[in-house]
Amino acid sequence: MSSPRIDAHHHFWNPAAGGDYAWLSGPFAPINRPFAPADLRPALEACGIDGTVLVQTWNDLGETWDFIRTAAATGFVAGFVGWIDLTDPDVAATIASLKSAPEGKWLVGVRHLIQTEADPNWLLRADVRRGLLAVGAAGLVYDLVPNLPQLSSCVATAAALPDQRFVLDHIAKPEIRNGGFKEWAALMRGFRAERSHVWCKLSGMVTEANWQSWTPQDLKPYVLEVLDIFGVDRCMFGTDWPVCLVAASYPRVVEALEECLVDLSADERAQIFGRSAVEAYRLPGYGGAGHD
Repeated sequence: MSSPRIDAHHHFWNPAAGGDYAWLSGPFAPINRPFAPADLRPALEACGIDGTVLVQTWNDLGETWDFIRTAAATGFVAGFVGWIDLTDPDVAATIASLKSAPEGKWLVGVRHLIQTEADPNWLLRADVRRGLLAVGAAGLVYDLVPNLPQLSSCVATAAALPDQRFVLDHIAKPEIRNGGFKEWAALMRGFRAERSHVWCKLSGMVTEANWQSWTPQDLKPYVLEVLDIFGVDRCMFGTDWPVCLVAASYPRVVEALEECLVDLSADERAQIFGRSAVEAYRLPGYGGAGHD
């Protein structure tokens, strides 16, 4: 059986239904509209994508409950990453409630938009650490979504919790458009010692590059650096659709990463385009441990 092709990072949203989508303005105004499974399905079919990981869009438990039902009802969603208040003393009970729901197997990870926190060391707080331990005890991944100011705290958290699986989103959002390689790479290299339990998503890059003029060659140094730090077996593909649409179509995002990885073997590309996501998230239906 061939390896599945998994898009490990995308979103759905409907700003008209409520939520913290104030950022969908200015240059992001073109994507200030609903995006639902029917909008994504044609692109998945065109690019040969078998399954996806749906990821939270704002810090709200209501969205997590919505997504647990969406994941169960959408054939191509292989799992989803939701939001849970890590600082809540009852965080373990909240996770247990989600996992015990009829659709509970689709919850594969947790994420908090740490870049919205005033404290760049928010992850290092004692109450947050207690919540992270609950996430790990429940067998869930924790997705790290930093900008550069939060990146050091992510490295420190991964070092402190070697039994917790982490996934670093969007290669930590380097400023590709401004040639931000050196500072970003110096911080990212802190993950070298932690890579056995930390994966990195090769996602979100086109929106960090110049939207109008980027080329795969602009992305390639960052991709190669991530491969060197984490190894092929800890890297995974993601599109960050529909955010990516401000800079590129879904097929163009896929093509760009394929161009960056052209020198890898077919097996290595299969690892990045599918197996890594299955292994990190233990995706139901794809041989993930403890699932159907």
